[in-house]
Amino acid sequence: MKTSMFVIFFSVVLLIYSLLNYLVFIRGLQAIPLENPYRTGYKWAFFILSSSYIVARVLERIWISPVSDVFTWVGSFWLAAMIYFLLFALLFDIIRLIHYFVPIYPGFITANYASVKMILLAAAILIVAVTVIAGYINAISPRIKRLDLTVNKQAGVMKKLHVVMVSDIHMGTVIGPRRIAAMVKRINALSPDLILIAGDAVDEDLAPVIRQNLGANLGNLRAPLGVYGITGNHEYIGGAEAAVAYLREYGVTILRDSIVLVNNSFYIAGREDRDKERFTGRKRKSVADLLEGANKSLPIILLDHQPFNLADAEKAGADLQLSGHTHHGQMWPASYITNAIYEVSKGYLKKGNTHFYVSSGYGSWGPPVRVGTRSEIVDIWLSFK
Repeated sequence: MKTSMFVIFFSVVLLIYSLLNYLVFIRGLQAIPLENPYRTGYKWAFFILSSSYIVARVLERIWISPVSDVFTWVGSFWLAAMIYFLLFALLFDIIRLIHYFVPIYPGFITANYASVKMILLAAAILIVAVTVIAGYINAISPRIKRLDLTVNKQAGVMKKLHVVMVSDIHMGTVIGPRRIAAMVKRINALSPDLILIAGDAVDEDLAPVIRQNLGANLGNLRAPLGVYGITGNHEYIGGAEAAVAYLREYGVTILRDSIVLVNNSFYIAGREDRDKERFTGRKRKSVADLLEGANKSLPIILLDHQPFNLADAEKAGADLQLSGHTHHGQMWPASYITNAIYEVSKGYLKKGNTHFYVSSGYGSWGPPVRVGTRSEIVDIWLSFK
């Protein structure tokens, strides 16, 4: 990304982040009486928590260390908490607005309004804390999603193909050695023929990945037909060339608008991420151009990180498209947004003769928290006819 674009992008994000935090801060402060000694502690705690993520992003660029790790973890959890505190603030504002026009508060609330506000603040803090903790436990407990599909093509001498697919690992400070080692162990335990990584293996900055030697864990993946991957938008955010070189160093064959014939039986086609043009000014291949030279009588598995324009894969003759990117919103209620944006935000769809599966992803972006969604590893059994 050009420096000017980065400055503009960072400035806009910082402004929005600051405004949202200010709204949450003011609503919380209004609930604490002026004479209450907790007001000072509240101000300091809020300042430290809300600034941690910004401090972490800066430190990771100039001084990556255990100190930056602490700020990253604190700031990441605060992002999740901030979202739910914001929802509480909006909910209370709506109730107050209704009460302004149509009085609905019972007498005991109006008579003890200051105490009720403190109780509501304490309740909101407790509910948000429980939600974030439960969301973290959920996020580090991925499920194995089994998918049985039939492709109406012959695949050489192969009658079946066992594929394990994972997307949106987001290796970095938060998704570190333990999470990656656990992922590799679970994937290898499934004994797949083939392993596919559908983009965003790296969470932007490569420095935490290198420092923790996460590639060594990834290099332990085992599949007789190989480990293949593609770029995602986060590879491009952090620098695609360095990320691709790193992944290839540890045994992942990255397909960049390229197609490969495996075992003389089926094709794997990998698209560059759609954000390639935004970051490099160069367009990626269309699905039709990518599959132009393929023998369409053989099965074709297409990897495309962001699940836009699914009809293109169907028209081009792909038999199975695997995608990720959406996280299915990651934290409720964001899934309503991803459902509105994507034809499939999570799960399976069939269009014509083409199977589609969009994974909610293994890792997480920002908060290591999932509410209303699940982390997953996708266990795919393909049968050929």
